[in-house]
Amino acid sequence: MARAARLMAGPSPFAPFDGEDEGASARRRIPFRSIIPNLITLLAICAGMTGVRLAFEGRFEIAVAMVLGAAALDGIDGRIARLLKGQSRFGAEMDSLADIVNFGIAPGLLLYAHTLKEAGSLGWIAALLYATACALRLARFNTMLDDPHQPKWHTGYFVGVPAPAGAGLAMLPMYLSFMGVDLGYYPATATLSALYIVFIGLLMVSRLPTFSGKSVGIRLRRDVVVPLILLVVLYVALLMSFLWQTLAATAVAYFISIVFSVRSYRERARREREHEHEHGY
Repeated sequence: MARAARLMAGPSPFAPFDGEDEGASARRRIPFRSIIPNLITLLAICAGMTGVRLAFEGRFEIAVAMVLGAAALDGIDGRIARLLKGQSRFGAEMDSLADIVNFGIAPGLLLYAHTLKEAGSLGWIAALLYATACALRLARFNTMLDDPHQPKWHTGYFVGVPAPAGAGLAMLPMYLSFMGVDLGYYPATATLSALYIVFIGLLMVSRLPTFSGKSVGIRLRRDVVVPLILLVVLYVALLMSFLWQTLAATAVAYFISIVFSVRSYRERARREREHEHEHGY
């Protein structure tokens, strides 16, 4: 009877999870842990899109907080997937689509509603160029993941500024405005902001090496653990007490870190070349 009921029910109206074919394989059960990372990614998309709505309602501070929240969710979904052993190609593709929305489209629209609209068509063109650069950067990142000839030490660096960091940098004019810095919102100021986010877009599609999050796996000397914990607590406390000032300082610090990442990358590449020369590779 149960078999007859299943046959009468026919195929499910929903596509199988993770792109499987219809049939027995589509009806097999999957662990709930495989869905949790995808739910987090969807929450990130909702946060980014809600930020866009809030921006066009004039609630810019909450809008920026929503985009930053999307960045925080983006930072943990992959790690949770690995922790729960719930990685999937479906999740990886959805994560890339979420990044385009949250770190390309949403920041561009936030900046346009806040400042760039005063520059007219130039401001809109700048927002389009920024979003396009973000999409190109993410596409390049995905293709580089499939490169089997990439040296292992390259995983310690991104090629160009990653999309979440680019979104955080792009919103620097908004941080300054929330701090009380009088930007004026004149066409000249809006034009400078437009040129600034185009510059951020160029950093994302550039080949500048920047430090990646893989460096968190390095081993630390025991005597630096306590100072490091205190620094992290201090940073969180500053975020809670002086949010926009801390974010603006973080953006400046990231710009400075690019100089050190380029120097570190070149030094590492030089050592690798010398090692290959010594061993006759």
